Amino acid sequence: MASTDPFDPVSVHVAARSQRRSWSRLVRLVRSSLALVRVSGRRHFSALVCLQVAAAAALAFQVLAVQSLLSAVLAAEEGATVDAAIGPILLLAGLTATTAVLGVCQSQLQRVLGELVARTMWGRVLRVATGVDLYHFETPAFYDHLERVQTHAVGRPYQVTQGLLAMAGATVASIGLGVALASISPLLLVLVAAGGVPVLLTSRRESRLEFGFSVQQTAVLRERTYLALVQTGRDEAKEVRAFGLGDWLRSRFDDSYERYLGALRRHAARRTVLALVGQLGSAAILAGTLLVLVRLVSQGSIGVAEAGAAVVAMRLLAGQVQSLFRGMQVIFESGLFLDDLDRFLELGRSFVDQSRGVEAPVSFGTIRVDDVRFSYPGSSVEALRGISLELHAGEIVAVVGENGSGKTTLAKLLAGLYRPASGRITWDGSHIDDFRPGSLRERISVTFQDFVRYAFSGAENIAVGRVEEAASDDRVRRAAHVAGADDVLEALPHGYDTLLSRLFSGGVDLSGGQWQRVALARSFFRDAPLMILDEPSAALDPRAEHALFSSLRDVLDGRTALFISHRFSTVRGADRIVVMDAGTVVEEGTHSELMAAGGLYADLYRLQSDTDVGGDAASS
Repeated sequence: MASTDPFDPVSVHVAARSQRRSWSRLVRLVRSSLALVRVSGRRHFSALVCLQVAAAAALAFQVLAVQSLLSAVLAAEEGATVDAAIGPILLLAGLTATTAVLGVCQSQLQRVLGELVARTMWGRVLRVATGVDLYHFETPAFYDHLERVQTHAVGRPYQVTQGLLAMAGATVASIGLGVALASISPLLLVLVAAGGVPVLLTSRRESRLEFGFSVQQTAVLRERTYLALVQTGRDEAKEVRAFGLGDWLRSRFDDSYERYLGALRRHAARRTVLALVGQLGSAAILAGTLLVLVRLVSQGSIGVAEAGAAVVAMRLLAGQVQSLFRGMQVIFESGLFLDDLDRFLELGRSFVDQSRGVEAPVSFGTIRVDDVRFSYPGSSVEALRGISLELHAGEIVAVVGENGSGKTTLAKLLAGLYRPASGRITWDGSHIDDFRPGSLRERISVTFQDFVRYAFSGAENIAVGRVEEAASDDRVRRAAHVAGADDVLEALPHGYDTLLSRLFSGGVDLSGGQWQRVALARSFFRDAPLMILDEPSAALDPRAEHALFSSLRDVLDGRTALFISHRFSTVRGADRIVVMDAGTVVEEGTHSELMAAGGLYADLYRLQSDTDVGGDAASS
């Protein structure tokens, strides 16, 4: 059965093969690319078109200058004055210099325009990457698609424009050269034009090969990139050295690179053979055309000066005809990548549709989870199996359970980052699917266990909690104080303005516990009615952990909090404790009630208490 996943390589190949070369497809590709280029750099593109036309005209006039020069040389050979050659010489020199200057100007303009187009495309791609459902990031096929878009498709729209400019320039130049050549011999014009047909026929196959190679090698390139990052990343550097992984990782990197190079050699050989066939065909036709020219000269149909000019015109025109067909090849080849890009951007259009909906309420009385089920892509095991629970305004609810019980997955669904496969999550009876996703997330603050350590200043690391609002110094400091991060940040070389990363000059790094306080400050800065804290004290020392949970109720100031913790000593003061096991809620109640029930919570609590006591005794 054919794959229905639009990111699947088989689906991509099928879609590519279904695209046929046609004038309507050519027009569509040109129109969409021109629209993009005009949005990115209208003036630069207009200037390039003018330069292209001027260069093509200068090329055509060179043929006439060559013919005039040859006529003057032949006349001088018969005794005429050489003064007649001065004009053609100056004209040919001037046209040659003009063509060179125009080429330099074109090159620099193309460089700037290429960056302008790339910036526009990066903006669109990054908007999709930061806006699509988190669900997509659980599938390798999505990463492969993203890699292809980043590697190939971002620059392809401009390549289409370059191909179009090449076609336009070649067309103008071909018309001028064709007129000059036709004035000498129309037959020569027809033969030279036919010389581009072999290139046109082989270029289609080359385009298919290039796109197929890109799709096949995407996963290999991602693996190689990952292996390079592991060997150069700061976070991985400690373990790489501690376990002596350097040689082993380099060996895997080399093996991955060698697989790619082997495939590249085969791909390059196939493209070379096709290009050779096309060029040999064109060369054969050109050779036949020159034989025809020699025959015309021998028959006296054209003179020596006209023949010399014809040779120049034929050589230039053959190059322009091939440029015309190469431009078409670039457009069609890039079109395959652009179709791939469109499939990726379609995710963004879906995201725009998801932005519709009513605004989520600024507060709530009850959040209810009813029989919610969820599984990750490619997994046959449900991460959540019929979860049901309630959160009431102002409550502190703790979620505990062993690893893999579904605690973090539940947090992600409550935060609106995933959608349940079935069941409902409601705010005061209103289904969260009816809310505009952005407005729902604005009402929720989440601190994950694997929070991001941004290479920004301390103040910015806190203020990213709500970037849509201006961050005053007082508000940032207040959030830091609540999280216990104020003393840490104030002690840095530049206080809150110190860069928290050694990636850039002047930056410093924090300890794990200090970073966790900054992440908590980020969550408090968001000031949302629902706070979700996933292992908020995992990196804190016992004293800091005790201080955090002792003041948590005062800090929340009436907000609702759901916090996940594997340390049972931190959850005793919660209003309710929810115990999860294998994706289900197995117990719920206060600490005293659950201990009295003697169930899973009581077993895990005693086990952890015994371990802690044993550890303390051993330490003593």
